[in-house]
Amino acid sequence: MTFPEWTKPGVYGALVGAVAVSILGFTWGGWTTAGSADEMAHRFAAEEVTLAMVPVCLNLSVADAEHTAKLAALQEVSGYQRRNAMMETGWATLPGTDTPSRDLADACLAGLELDGS
Repeated sequence: MTFPEWTKPGVYGALVGAVAVSILGFTWGGWTTAGSADEMAHRFAAEEVTLAMVPVCLNLSVADAEHTAKLAALQEVSGYQRRNAMMETGWATLPGTDTPSRDLADACLAGLELDGS
């Protein structure tokens, strides 16, 4: 069986076109792989859970009997030490877990609005 003369350039053109469309789609077209889409979804879900838990953290801080002392201790420290101090207060612990959340501690500190931190 003989193929027409245009078959070889046509096949090469289709392959080059497919590669070009794939490159353009993934770089400028917004296409993603399943793995990166899953990673983005997990990151987004974690951020939303943290934002949803900020009012709980703030309510725990208000209900704490040692609120004033802990708040004063938080205002004395700065930088990453402030986040660690917030984690030690127990206010940044998600319900059902034993360890405090760093992201929740940062968000709760922002919610407390301690001297421009």
